[in-house]
Amino acid sequence: MTADGSTADLVASLKAYLEELKESGVDGLPWAPPQGNAPVPAKAGTGEEVPVPIAGVPVEGESLDRIRGDLGECQRCALGGTRTTLVFGVGNPRARIVFVGEAPGRDEDLQGEPFVGEAGQLLNRIITRMGLKREDVYICNVLKCRPPGNRNPEPHEIDQCGPFMLRQVKAIAPEAIVTLGTFATQTLLGTKAPISKLRGKFHDYHGIPLMPTFHPSFLLHNKKDTSKFWNVWDDMVQVLQKLDMTVPDVKRKE
Repeated sequence: MTADGSTADLVASLKAYLEELKESGVDGLPWAPPQGNAPVPAKAGTGEEVPVPIAGVPVEGESLDRIRGDLGECQRCALGGTRTTLVFGVGNPRARIVFVGEAPGRDEDLQGEPFVGEAGQLLNRIITRMGLKREDVYICNVLKCRPPGNRNPEPHEIDQCGPFMLRQVKAIAPEAIVTLGTFATQTLLGTKAPISKLRGKFHDYHGIPLMPTFHPSFLLHNKKDTSKFWNVWDDMVQVLQKLDMTVPDVKRKE
């Protein structure tokens, strides 16, 4: 075979491989330093080296804006065709605490912001009771699009969306993560254990302390059982203590 023929076959093989990656949801390949005197990729006119991210591989120092740009108007799963608005996340990009929920609900789907409905109002109260403001923390969900009928996310949806949540966490580099509810907790920890067994103690998520707690909607559905609310408060006290932050004096009503 001629050299030109070999080159053509190689190009065809690479093109087919890249098409397979694209169909599987991969947006790019991780950048590696060039060998020898090979040129360094750079932003036009800046000379700045630019790593090429892949959805599930965080790039050191990348920004939330860049991650949002990579996500685009995502159609990686069927939820892209049923959502009203993609719900990325909101809050302080350098937050010490990140709250992670399951997926957007109806209000979030309409407004494009996580935890803005009744459960979000309760989460705001919890954050305020911690001596913080919503703007001090960062809030996001595992999924960025609302599942129809608020059903539980499906495995293939998590596979496509979860890596972007990991990139968000890596970009923020919080000192603690709070997972809200069974689904978010089980997803991040890779377990099927019930939230009742997981909450109340720290776990590890990529080197970051993670505290599972009940979802605000669970508290709303169990308003008469005030012990669940105090369980959540006990979890938040542990988070504050872990970060050497002031624990507000909260009197429990009998």
